[in-house]
This record gives sequence, C-alpha cells and structure tokens, in this order.
Amino acid sequence: MCRVNSTIIAFLSILLFWFSSFEVTYSAREGKQWRKLSIAGGFRRLMAEGGSSDVVADATTTFNVLDYGAKGDGRTDDSKALEAAWADACKVEASTVMVPSGSTFLVGPVSFSGPNCQPNIVFQLDGKIIAPTSSKAWGSGLLQWIEFTKLKGITIKGKGTIDGQGSVWWNDSPTAQPQDSTTNHTISGELDGKMPSTKPTALRFYGSNGVTVSGITIQNSPQTHLKFDDCTGVQISNFVASSPGDSPNTDGIHLQNSQDVVISAATLACGDDCVSIQTGCSNVYIHDVKCGPGHGISIGGLGKDRTKACVSNITVRDVNLQNTLTGVRIKTWQGGSGSVKQVTFSDIQVSEVETPIMIDQFYCDKGHCSNQSSAVEVSEINYVNIRGTYTVQPVHFACSDSLPCSGVSLSTIELQSVKENHPLSGPFCWETYGELKTSTEPPISCLESGKPSNAGTQSSSDSC
Repeated sequence: MCRVNSTIIAFLSILLFWFSSFEVTYSAREGKQWRKLSIAGGFRRLMAEGGSSDVVADATTTFNVLDYGAKGDGRTDDSKALEAAWADACKVEASTVMVPSGSTFLVGPVSFSGPNCQPNIVFQLDGKIIAPTSSKAWGSGLLQWIEFTKLKGITIKGKGTIDGQGSVWWNDSPTAQPQDSTTNHTISGELDGKMPSTKPTALRFYGSNGVTVSGITIQNSPQTHLKFDDCTGVQISNFVASSPGDSPNTDGIHLQNSQDVVISAATLACGDDCVSIQTGCSNVYIHDVKCGPGHGISIGGLGKDRTKACVSNITVRDVNLQNTLTGVRIKTWQGGSGSVKQVTFSDIQVSEVETPIMIDQFYCDKGHCSNQSSAVEVSEINYVNIRGTYTVQPVHFACSDSLPCSGVSLSTIELQSVKENHPLSGPFCWETYGELKTSTEPPISCLESGKPSNAGTQSSSDSC
C-alpha cells in the first residue's frame, strides 16, 4: 500500500513540474476574451490537502480591451470595446479590465455602471485614453466624460494617462486632427462647429463605496479632472492632474457629498482649485500634496443660492503650494446656511502665493452679489505651522456680520512678502474671533479674542 502511495505521489510531482511550465487558456467569448487557468496552482493545493481528487484551479480574470476589438491607434473609436470588456468583467468578482501600455485609445463619453456588478473590479490603466475633439461626439453637452457609478470596491490604477484634450474646449474652437483613412469609425477631428457650452469632467465616481485611484495621470481636462460625488471610503495616491494655469474651471480633485477620503502623494497643476471640498464632505485627510499652478486647497464655495452646506473634520497637512491664487481657503456665499467646522491646516509651505490664508464669507464669482444676512457658520478652524512667501496679502479673514467666524486659532505663522523693501498689504480681519497661540510674522493683531458677543444663531433647520 505504501509503495502504491509513493508511486502516486511521484506521478503527481511529475505532473506538477510539467504543468508549471505553461498555462492552459480557453476562449470565453468568441475568441475575444481569454481567461487563464493556473493548473500548477491547483496541483499545489491538491498536494497540500493530502491528495484530494477535486482539483480547483486558480483563475486569473483579466479582460484586455484589445481582445474586444480595440484598435489603440488614437483615431478609431474604441468606446464599444471598453464597454464590452467592462460588461464581462462586471460579472466576475475581483476581475481586471486591462488597458495596455503602448497604445492610445480614443474613447467617447462612457459610463461603467453597477449596481449589479460584482465587487472589487480593477481598471488597470497602463496605456493612454484620449477624448474626442469633435463636437458631434458630445451632443448638446455632458457633465462627465468617463464615469464609474454605484460600485463596491472599484480601483483604477496604473501608469497610464487620461487626456481630455481640453484646449478645444478652453479656446471654444474645434481642433483639427488627421482622420484614419482605413476606417469610417472616427469621432475625432472634424471641423464641425463650436464645442457645447457644458464642459465635461474627465473622470467621475458616483455613488460608490471603497474607491481607489492610484498612479494614473489625468491631463488637459475640459473641466474638473477627478470628481467624487456621494462616495465613501475613497483612497487617492500618487495621482497627477495637469493642465495649464489659465485653463478655466479645471479643478484637480473635486469632492462632494463624500466621506472618509484620503488624498496623499498627489501632484496637482490646474486652472482652478487643486482640491475642492464641497457640501456633504466629512472625515477628509489630505497630506503630502504639491499644488501649483492653481487656486490652492479650498473648502467651498458653499451655500450658493441659499442652500444648506455641511462640512466637518477636514485635515490638510504637509502641502506645498507654489504660484497659486490662494493657499488654504474657506469660501462661502452670502445667504447660505449650515456650517464648516473642525478644520485643521498644518505644515503648509507656500511660495509666491497671492494670499496664503483666507476665509471669505462674501465669496462671489460674478460681477455683483447682493448682501444677505444669513450665512454658513465657520468655526473651529486651526492654522498651524504655515510658512513661506506671499505676493498680495498674508492673511484675509472676511466673516459674516450676522454670524462671525469663531474658534479660529493660529500658531507658528511665518509669512514673508516677496518684495522685502516694498511691503504689501498686511493681514485683514473682519468679524473673526479666536486665539493667537504663538506670535506670528507678520503680527495678526486684527484677530478678535474670545467669542463674538453679538453673534446670531442658526435655527435648527439651518444647522447641520
């Protein structure tokens, strides 16, 4: 009996060695999708389990867009290939959609949607995806170009690039590109009129939980580069957003109605806020970020058109800002309600920033805004170790007459004018109350100590 068992074990060992030298593949979708089965892995498991007769192979579930007919030539519309690869990956938990390196994929507006997809899908972006520059591809206008919606555990990662080719939108004129003479499926390059007035966000995640974005670059977005709306458990790391400093409304990262967000090791250069934090956001941690050009790290604008806004527990630290409009900013519209509270900005380095520290409760991005008494409440705002140079004003606190800012604390603030022999405007405070925990440079003597004595109160319906 022992001799028989030894013979069986020796035979299985030979099979293990033989199968480990190659992989068996089979066609899963008319020859376009290939799923790899690691036979050797199954035999290793068999041996570990004492020679069970049930062999369970380890499956690699990768869906390469090239296997679905994508050309990757930068001219042919590859949208349907990406959609088909996603449709199959959607059915398999922890699957991967592969956009390989070495190719450029022209992709029109596309949505990769749940909620019926399996969890933990990976979108592996190693190649380049470009947007069409023909107005025909956009119809009357869309709010987003590439969208992932209602998913659990969605990851987009890799060394690839998403290029929105935004100059055609910013300049409000179409861009001519050569048409591929070998195909009629071209959606880029016709001189067919102006682009729609509605500019799309390059990449948007909506209604999803457990979202990871890592390693990729988004450049030249028509509008916002990367947006999260109604998402939880968001991780953004080693991400690059890149657009010219004069490209309009091109926020780097935009957060709205999203909680438990971490942004780290990001390099953001754009024509608007490097990071924009809007209503409904809480538990946001931003660290080790480079910003510039751009408008800085901003909370708001909040409360536009008399809306209620709630933002809390925001931490921004170890951020380097260079040649930006502002450094760290809170901006709210008059007439709104709700609150911004429990915010800390620490270890911020600024270089030639117009206004490094700002609270503006009179924010207005148009020619004229009427005065209104109600306001978004701003409280418990901490500034710690903010250093560097400014070009206009070091600190600007403009708070509401009816609902002043309270609990504003400053510690180790060292800001120098870039024009040493020609001092610029000094710190400005209006209805701002708090504490100077250390001396500051320049001195911020305009900050009122304690709490406002005549502050109004919000109704229960207006508070968060």
